[in-house]
Amino acid sequence: MKSFRRLLIFLLVFVMPGCAVAATYPLYLRYRPTKDFPSLQQKIGSNLGIAPFKDERPETLYIGYHLPLLGSSSYFKSDPFPLERAIKESLLGPLSRYGVKTTSISDWDGQPGSLKDLETDSILMIQIKRFWIEGRAAPFRTTAKTSIHFVIHLGVKKEGKVFTKNVEVEKEATLVRLTPEAMEKTLNDILANILDAFFSNPY
Repeated sequence: MKSFRRLLIFLLVFVMPGCAVAATYPLYLRYRPTKDFPSLQQKIGSNLGIAPFKDERPETLYIGYHLPLLGSSSYFKSDPFPLERAIKESLLGPLSRYGVKTTSISDWDGQPGSLKDLETDSILMIQIKRFWIEGRAAPFRTTAKTSIHFVIHLGVKKEGKVFTKNVEVEKEATLVRLTPEAMEKTLNDILANILDAFFSNPY
């Protein structure tokens, strides 16, 4: 009888978690500037057009993955969803605080020749090449790797030019335990660093 109980406990503790369906959790993405941009309106104007952002990752459903030492893996989605919407909406509040009004533009070909036809002072479009955080557990620690790659296009009507910046960030950290809150903070911190650098010097 004791042998049967031990076997049952083994199955419950070690085997059953591995059979569970992988859970999916939302990570709330928001841009919180850590710098001031006193010359932003002077450079891009008071009305910024926001063209559709493009998520060009091979897998667009998730933004992260966590493989624990025991139990089932977890996946993470952006909140709001999809990712391009989350990043676009995260810009609106911060930009308005610097006197920059945003206007949604249904389409933009990315060419300097089309800037003269805009009703806005400038236009912004972001291509999302990578946006991923991955945690893998080992005894007594978890390694988290984050990789983000944006190509940012800014068309400025008064300059008659389209300025493009290729931004890639990779970060690795070792933690005692990786939680969704920690993953969310890591992504938002990197997002803030990228966008702070861009709006500080858009071209």
